[in-house]
Amino acid sequence: MDDYTPQLPDDDDNLYEHYAFTVDKGQSPLRIDKYLMNFVENATRNKIQAAAKNGSIVVNGTPVKSNYKVKPNDHIRVLFTHPPHENLLVGENIPIDVVYEDDQLLVVNKPSGMVVHPGHGNYSGTLINALIYRFDNLPNNSSERPGLVHRIDKDTSGLLVIAKTEKAMNDLSLQFAEKTSEREYVALVWGNVEANEGTVEGNIGRHPKNRLQNTVFLGDEAEKGKPAITHFKVLERLGYVTLLSCKLETGRTHQIRVHMKHIGHTLFNDERYGGEKILKGTTFTKYKQFVENCFKVLPRQALHAKTLGFKHPKTGIFMQFDTPIPDDMQQCIEKWRSYAKHQDLEEET
Repeated sequence: MDDYTPQLPDDDDNLYEHYAFTVDKGQSPLRIDKYLMNFVENATRNKIQAAAKNGSIVVNGTPVKSNYKVKPNDHIRVLFTHPPHENLLVGENIPIDVVYEDDQLLVVNKPSGMVVHPGHGNYSGTLINALIYRFDNLPNNSSERPGLVHRIDKDTSGLLVIAKTEKAMNDLSLQFAEKTSEREYVALVWGNVEANEGTVEGNIGRHPKNRLQNTVFLGDEAEKGKPAITHFKVLERLGYVTLLSCKLETGRTHQIRVHMKHIGHTLFNDERYGGEKILKGTTFTKYKQFVENCFKVLPRQALHAKTLGFKHPKTGIFMQFDTPIPDDMQQCIEKWRSYAKHQDLEEET
């Protein structure tokens, strides 16, 4: 055991904050290297321990070693002498599917697998890299991300509106904040959703044990999350899965994924939330093989941002855009459609 005590560099002005966390009130004592592994995607314990040894992990203003045990309300900062990679934006000549464009904005159809903005582990190949290659002087949003009015997850496909001017950024951001924009997603979820339509309400916040997930907080714990409302409608019942239309009233991270899991209908093949397991159906080997084939056809969560509507920031005219369900998701739906028909025939005979 060495007696090394980490020190901050003399010139604190040259340090850049890469991560900042405030520990939850209910957190039990846990070594900070283990704790940060739940916070930082793609981080290894060795890298976290090396950062602590360099004096880069600071708790309540003081550098700590990797065996420091976090306590409720601790404020943790991870500092380095170089700026975060996401602040070093580089334009890249990446093709983007532009659905509409004028002098104020553009609407793009993002493919699954494309990250919207650079972040830990994804510093190139993002939509932002493609946008800054194509456009000069895109306005920054409140998080200093050029052009972005809203975002969708890496493995979710579908429509996004991008602001090209400060006026468009302010106007569109206000529409999203005041819930006057319209966003409809198509989702394939596990299980037979009994109600033909309904609304899920539940505050969404970080999962206390798995920081890469979000969860719903209700009752006395509601303050741990932010208000979130999702309206859903059944489009088609396909046996052990259901095709839904989901309309967002709010826009929380992973909102549809979290709300659907909360009501017992996790998105099909949503690995982060447990949907990559067979959650409904039979124990027959043939059925297991069928589901595995569906997973191969659609190697991501079954979620597509299908329609997007908003008032144009310059003309005030309401604009609505629609995009077809992409091939991978459509093929998966077709497989379930055939399976459900086959099951219906078996039950009739």
